[in-house]
Parts: sequence; structure tokens; C-alpha cells
Amino acid sequence: MTEMPTTLAAADILQVLELLPHRYPFLLVDKILDIRGDESCIGIKNVTFNEPQFTGHFPTRPVFPGVFLIEGMAQTAGAICVASKLALQERPKQVFFMTIDKAKFRKPVVPGDTVEYHMRKLSNRRNMWWYRGEAKVAGALVAEAEVGAMLVTE
Repeated sequence: MTEMPTTLAAADILQVLELLPHRYPFLLVDKILDIRGDESCIGIKNVTFNEPQFTGHFPTRPVFPGVFLIEGMAQTAGAICVASKLALQERPKQVFFMTIDKAKFRKPVVPGDTVEYHMRKLSNRRNMWWYRGEAKVAGALVAEAEVGAMLVTE
């Protein structure tokens, strides 16, 4: 197990793997930048043609599924929530994606794109967090949503 620092400014793929239980093909964050505690961060997803969803969505014009963009937002937010708990010497056993609100899809994401998940905390109560996320490609808004998560420590 990789040694996790008590605070993070960024998380490479090895640190992301320590923070999240997800694995290929459902890990949708390659790294996280500009981490400011549990307040905000930017997750990065490099979309590549060899990902399994492109065999069926859609073979003649591959489009990254919108639900994967929302899941990537949730994973990015979940990772910084877990990191904030680790800083308090607590290790959550599980992170559950609880809510999706105000989801909108603006432009298609295709292989070769780099998606940035810009996440900003809206609120936190006990073991629940809510974030507003914007997915951007080359600065253009491609999707947005508000997501909520619960960390289980027992």
C-alpha cells in the first residue's frame, strides 16, 4: 500500500487508486489536480478509443456516455472526501453515490478528449457531502450536475 500524505495538492493515478475502490473499466478519473482539502479540485479523465463502451456507444461515431461523465464527477468528489478523512486519521470503508441533481449535457465527448471535472463543495453534514461539478473539454462546458455522496466509516 502506498503511503498517503495527510494533505494532498494533487493525486496521481496510484494515489487515486488508494482513495477509490473503482477499477478498470469503471475508474473514470486518471488524476486529480488543484486539491483544496474537501472544498474543490479538478479531476482529469483522458478518453481513449480502446475503452470498452465505444464498441457499442456508438460504433460509427464513438461518444463517451453522459452517465460516465456524471460518475467521473462523483468519483472525483469522492476521492477528495476520502482524502480529507485520511487527514483526520480516519479511513472510510465505503463511499456511496447518493444523489444526482440538475444534470445537463452540453456537447459530446469523443476519444482523444481530455475531460476536466471541476468540482466545488456545496455543503457537508456529518458523513454526507454535496458538490457542484462541471465537466469541460478544452475549456468548453460539456456537462454539469450536482452530486451527493455518503462516506461509511463503520
